[in-house]
Amino acid sequence: MRSRTTFRPPVVPRLTAIAVTLLGLLLPLLALTTPSAHAAPTGFRVQGGRLLEASGNDFVMRGVNHAHTWYPDRISSLAHIKAKGANTVRVVLSSGDRWTRNDTADVANVVAQCKRNRLICVLEVHDTTGYGEQSGAVTLARAADYWISVQSALTGQESHVIVNLGNEPYGNNDYASWTADTKAAIQRLRTAGFGHTLMVDGPNWGQDWAFTMRDNAASVFAADPDANTVFSIHMYGVFDTAAEVNDYLNRFVAARLPIVVGEFGHNHSDGNPDEDAILAAAQRLGLGYLGWSWSGNGGGVEYLDMVTGFAPDQLTTWGQRIFNGANGIAATAKEAAVYSSGGGDTTPPTAPGTPTASAVTSSSVTLTWRAATDATGVTGYDVVRVNGTTETATTTTTGATATLTGLSPATSYTYAVYARDAAGNRSQRSGAVTVTTAADGPAASCGVGYRVTSQWSGGFQGEIVVRNTSSSAVNGWTLRWTFPDSQRVTSLWGGTATQTGSDVAVASASYTAAIPAAGSVTLGFTATRGAANPGPSAFTLNGAACSLT
Repeated sequence: MRSRTTFRPPVVPRLTAIAVTLLGLLLPLLALTTPSAHAAPTGFRVQGGRLLEASGNDFVMRGVNHAHTWYPDRISSLAHIKAKGANTVRVVLSSGDRWTRNDTADVANVVAQCKRNRLICVLEVHDTTGYGEQSGAVTLARAADYWISVQSALTGQESHVIVNLGNEPYGNNDYASWTADTKAAIQRLRTAGFGHTLMVDGPNWGQDWAFTMRDNAASVFAADPDANTVFSIHMYGVFDTAAEVNDYLNRFVAARLPIVVGEFGHNHSDGNPDEDAILAAAQRLGLGYLGWSWSGNGGGVEYLDMVTGFAPDQLTTWGQRIFNGANGIAATAKEAAVYSSGGGDTTPPTAPGTPTASAVTSSSVTLTWRAATDATGVTGYDVVRVNGTTETATTTTTGATATLTGLSPATSYTYAVYARDAAGNRSQRSGAVTVTTAADGPAASCGVGYRVTSQWSGGFQGEIVVRNTSSSAVNGWTLRWTFPDSQRVTSLWGGTATQTGSDVAVASASYTAAIPAAGSVTLGFTATRGAANPGPSAFTLNGAACSLT
């Protein structure tokens, strides 16, 4: 299971209270007023140290983090997070440098799902985490490259999306570079045309114990030509007393610089954060907070899950605290005015028709579907490959047809389609079509019988009878099928099975390789299953489609 390990290397000793006070005295003196010449934000904007919506309403984030990049099949979590009362969700994305890249189509879908669930989307790229100390972490410049590469999914979403440049962009090494690197990344995005409110995390694994962000926040804010940057502090073991929590947040408020608590928990491997003080201070000062995290934590910090196994009705102790406790989300969150006042286009197009396949070759297929409809017009479609509950973006098109190339011979593919409108709203998914590409080699005539012989909670045993219906013997074969409900083979006899996602390929064993004309062989297997456990709808033998018997 993929999961985020929130380990942070040991923090150096904190400065004394006197030193903290002395270092902070200059911050209010450095704070600058909004520059007189800057672009007028079209969505969220910062004014007087506060985050405002386009309508001018003060907006206070109350929400949680969701690890989308490691759990792309858990997009329904956004609806569950909203149902608990949140008005914001901070979504983990990847530039592809450390984890699987979230491409433009996926980012557009995340935004559409946030809007559908009336949530403000804070999008962050996670590959910067601990740069300078964490192996494989990338720079803020690389994060800026990523944002520019997916910009088309974000343009026009300034009232619904805040762009968090990079998660915890420095560890405990070389963090003095944070100031210059953050300014450069902000200016690159502005030059590229980003009009969004930008959010910047502190260094030192987000906890800013050396006060680099705190003491340079005014100059970073002044470097933004749009004067539209928000600062984000992550409060874990460094913030284990109310005095530390209040001192840090009070300094930003006094300097009229916007600050949110972008991550925090009730416990952590580097110390015991004072979550009660964090929640109380945020409420007293009218500041936003985003707890870590909905579900899916690993690496020894599973206690940071707010719900168990992504089940919304199984709140953990931490989940109960942040959602239902004093100063928690349920009691303090207010929905964004862009939703409650009906502002903006949040209505998605209708779902496209189920695609049909034509011109199927060994390496390509053409899909055609009934066009979607939308009051303001459909601007394009995203074609996705479906593997059980996982989707992989395949291509985008402006018309209701697409030709997919680069496919493997004698392989089953399942595709579905989404529609998009000019506001970035994404439709519900169309029905799915399964296509088996043609074989490069000689075909065989065959029939397959499939049945479940026994089953139990979470698993089952099955039998497959492969029949040679041709007039000549088959000597050596590969049988392929796709499970429709994420079943996974755990053992098989009569051949050697390999499984990628939901696609299964079985190569013959030495004692089953020969199937005489009008003869058959029988395979047996065990597998995991979901509740329904439907059987495969198609099989191929050496690339040829088999009839179901």
